[in-house]
Amino acid sequence: MKKIILKTARHRNKEVITIQFGYKNEIKSHLKTLKIVFWSRSLGCFYVGSSLENLKTVFKHLKDKKWPIDSLQLESFITKNTLEEKKNSHLIKEIPNDFKIELEKFRKWLLQKRLSENTVHTYVEVTKIYIKYVLFKKANLFSTKVVEAFNYDYIFIPKKSISYQNQFISGIKKFFEYKGYLHNKIHIKRPKKERKLPIVLSTSEVKDLFETITNLKHKALLSLVYSAGLRIGEAINLKITDIDSKRMLIHIQQAKGKKDRYTLLSTAFLKILREYYIAFKPEKYLFEGQKGGKYSNTSAQKVLKKALFKAGIRKKVTLHSLRHSFATHLLEKGTGIRYIQELLGHSSPKTTMIYTHVTERSLKKIKNPFDELF
Repeated sequence: MKKIILKTARHRNKEVITIQFGYKNEIKSHLKTLKIVFWSRSLGCFYVGSSLENLKTVFKHLKDKKWPIDSLQLESFITKNTLEEKKNSHLIKEIPNDFKIELEKFRKWLLQKRLSENTVHTYVEVTKIYIKYVLFKKANLFSTKVVEAFNYDYIFIPKKSISYQNQFISGIKKFFEYKGYLHNKIHIKRPKKERKLPIVLSTSEVKDLFETITNLKHKALLSLVYSAGLRIGEAINLKITDIDSKRMLIHIQQAKGKKDRYTLLSTAFLKILREYYIAFKPEKYLFEGQKGGKYSNTSAQKVLKKALFKAGIRKKVTLHSLRHSFATHLLEKGTGIRYIQELLGHSSPKTTMIYTHVTERSLKKIKNPFDELF
């Protein structure tokens, strides 16, 4: 008998687990008795939703018949989902309705504080996870010990980043404030932030990256992020009216810290932008999705990932790396830190100073003692 092969696949934009085998009526009939199993004409096989629970059910169902199963291609999926299952083992599955209502009120309260949408979303999400943890433990929501236990079980053990830990602390403190609880009574010590240098592309790598992009819209978007040193949120929030081609400036409105600023409009980018505008005719936002509205962050990330692969660049580059590269290349060309600070919208020059640690110009001035040995 041929083996039954289990592996992951994409079906209707979702990850699924496929069940493939040479045509055997007995296997087909047996699988049909499981309510979680479906047939896909496009995949040409049976499949189940991508979850560890579904996989266990299928395994048990097939092993009852003692049919040989090949699941080697699921090793990474099993590892990943086992870790995810352990991570969520301290949480209740579904949050009760009264807490859902409370979280919605908390979200509106945060918005009234004029916090950014991203910050509000983050604070609500970390608070939601904390509430799930507290309800699972049947503990006091405002207990110092519970906050510390959550920090250990959900952040320290799964090795979440220091940045995430600080977001959790900020979110919980805001929730306690919203509830009228004096959060100062709970002493949560913030860990020191990791000091990591930014990933930067060389000018030749940036050139290679843009040469691989054939889609005009994709090229215009990534060119904008690099040539103006923008955060991706700033780029997709740009409106057509924010481009000032007479003064060769781009107006960034209400960016991080609720601040407006101007940054450079590249002459080379303006040519690409005009071609793009004629071809795509955006109505309101400079970059819009297929169904209108702002272009999504996720789509932009996919565009970059595809371009990096085609260009053969193996660095762990993100959209933010283009902004880092813009700042570093300006510094290498002799632009003053103060000007770069203004262009990037940094509130403190200390933030901008990090680029002095990654510039080729400053590092190349240092004479390596090893070179003098030969």
